[in-house]
Amino acid sequence: MATDLRLPTDKIVRPDKDRFLNEDNPFEAMMSRFDRAAELLDLEPGLYKVLRHPEKQIVVSVPVLMDNGEVEVFTGYRVLYNTSRGPAKGGIRFDLNVTLEEVKALAAWMTWKCAVVNLPFGGSKGGVVCDPLKMSVGELERLTRRYTAGIISTLGPDSDVPAPDVNTNERVMAWVMDTYSMHVRHTVTAVVTGKPVEMGGSLGRREATGRGCMIVTKEALRHLKMPVPGTTVAVQGFGNVGSVAADLLVKEGCKIIAISDRTGGYHDPAGIDVRHAIEHVKKHRTLEGYLGGERITNEELLMLQVDVLLPAALENVITSKNASKVRAKVICEGANGPTSAAADAILEENGVFVIPDILANAGGVTVSYFEWVQDRGGYFWTEDVVNQRLTEIMCRSFADVLDLSRRHKVNMRTAAYMLSISRVATVHRLRGIYA
Repeated sequence: MATDLRLPTDKIVRPDKDRFLNEDNPFEAMMSRFDRAAELLDLEPGLYKVLRHPEKQIVVSVPVLMDNGEVEVFTGYRVLYNTSRGPAKGGIRFDLNVTLEEVKALAAWMTWKCAVVNLPFGGSKGGVVCDPLKMSVGELERLTRRYTAGIISTLGPDSDVPAPDVNTNERVMAWVMDTYSMHVRHTVTAVVTGKPVEMGGSLGRREATGRGCMIVTKEALRHLKMPVPGTTVAVQGFGNVGSVAADLLVKEGCKIIAISDRTGGYHDPAGIDVRHAIEHVKKHRTLEGYLGGERITNEELLMLQVDVLLPAALENVITSKNASKVRAKVICEGANGPTSAAADAILEENGVFVIPDILANAGGVTVSYFEWVQDRGGYFWTEDVVNQRLTEIMCRSFADVLDLSRRHKVNMRTAAYMLSISRVATVHRLRGIYA
């Protein structure tokens, strides 16, 4: 018989609310949203305690022989937040700003993201504190392989499946897969997703997150009775997600009037030539020097008068300090955690329709699931089939969240958390607690 997760008390004992006033802590921001959804769901206290703690947190030292003959020691993290619904799923990022708190938050977001689109995965995340832009290909490979060896006890198609994230790509995933395969003495393609198609990657995976953003943006516009053709869009973050989303939205008839990356932004009310901007980035690695519009800052881009704002860079770009100045009618969160918890109330009061990150950017993990399934079965789909199935899942998930939002009279973010947490909680109730 399953263990009763209820405790002998009527109310959840919640942590001090003051701890959520720190907008710079992504884990606290995530937990404040979790708390709100848990309260509306009347989540039993025992289960609340289980779901607010990550299952496993790993910190590893990553010594690397650099090209100059010296040894540098980097710090790596891997957090498995929850695996009740299936293997942990989550990216690996290489960045100087990686912290354990950030990785915990991202692992939690992955848990809710997989659940909101109803994938049989849990959530995880990993990262190494480094500056990959200052490292050679050889140094990056040695870093990747040593980090993989450090966390290899958690990895596996049935336990923890990494994917690309900030500053990692198909090549990095190939190194992870090869390192794991060398340790287990046979090729295991399903241990990572987002790898090259030639070694078991899925068609459509690279474009999946941006495509998912495009799909839910169209669904939001349809819900709000706003015509898609002529819709004005500003995209902050012109990496893989932002550039793909921008390109696909243009093909749907939207007009991209501003784009930016870490070097700054460009604004043209007549419309940015997105294909030209993509070619510029391919050649120069950044938008620096692009001549397709007037220079603006990343902060100024967020304040433009547009129909849709698509933040596709890093977390916490919309906070209580600037949320009141956002003039977009719709925000599609292509990045993880681009809006702080404190900013949510301001945007809602101003009537901004927010498509939350755990729904908006779930296209990537959805096609990662497709890749994992294809690797496990040894049978691969056409890109049309991948895109068709992605569209079905994203549209259905948007409708599920919107329905819950209407029924409970809450915003889309709260509804998305309620849906995902309820799905994870249901599995915990069925499984009980192993004692």
